[in-house]
Amino acid sequence: MPDPDRLLTTLRHAAHVWKATPGRVGRIVHLTGVREVLVCGDLHGNIENFRLLLKRADLAAQPRRHLVLQEVVHGAFRYPDGGDKSHQLLDLTAALTCQFPGRVHFLLGNHELAQWQGQRIGKGDEDYNEMFRRGIEAAYGPRAGDIYTAYLDLFAAAPLIVRTANRVCVSHSLPAARHLDKFSRADWERPELRPQDTRLGGCVHALVWDRDTSVATASTFLQMLDADLLITGHIPCNTGYTVPNERQIILDAVKTPACFCLFPTDRPLTQQDLIAGIGTL
Repeated sequence: MPDPDRLLTTLRHAAHVWKATPGRVGRIVHLTGVREVLVCGDLHGNIENFRLLLKRADLAAQPRRHLVLQEVVHGAFRYPDGGDKSHQLLDLTAALTCQFPGRVHFLLGNHELAQWQGQRIGKGDEDYNEMFRRGIEAAYGPRAGDIYTAYLDLFAAAPLIVRTANRVCVSHSLPAARHLDKFSRADWERPELRPQDTRLGGCVHALVWDRDTSVATASTFLQMLDADLLITGHIPCNTGYTVPNERQIILDAVKTPACFCLFPTDRPLTQQDLIAGIGTL
């Protein structure tokens, strides 16, 4: 495990980098001067897939390529006492952010929101939030409290949406039709979140939790954001990706096959262009 003091420095600096990302307005990052964007599906603590992703992204050799990550916590990898190891991938995400400031964009997902806000999430008798905390305690012992607080601050600093100059939007999911008519772009561009934004039916909660994949909902959401195409995660895909409608693709990198999408930002794109950019780790 990293030295706790060094890790705290890394986590705090990563939070600062995310808040200061060029082109960020509220929780939306508007990318300019970028040649390519590589978007990965949900990872949920899968460090091996993350390692393969870094090799494919090759950020050191591609200075105008940006990387978008999402949903890294709450995975299947456990410590002997049952604690969740996925905090390790959050550590790596923060370190990568510090190594390539302004080029690594971590989008808040529903699992991070649940951990941050103390909203129970799990399956059956498993409480993912509690297992995440137990994992931190197993790794960092008496410093676990300080590190857990830094993780929550990191979630609080994360953006929600990345939008490219060629009108591609990336978010963890999108609000369902029953919620969407309550929101506008200004809700996600607000400098500070309100308490109701992260609760059921709020603009953040709906954005990361809802699963409406209809073309009408995707089109309305994209119109709000002045974009044409949408890349999301959130929904498991047996083949690593799926195309639910003519405006959206969904990526999943939790298991195998694990998929990403690499696309250029210097020209108009069609959905078929995005599909052609999908690769497997």
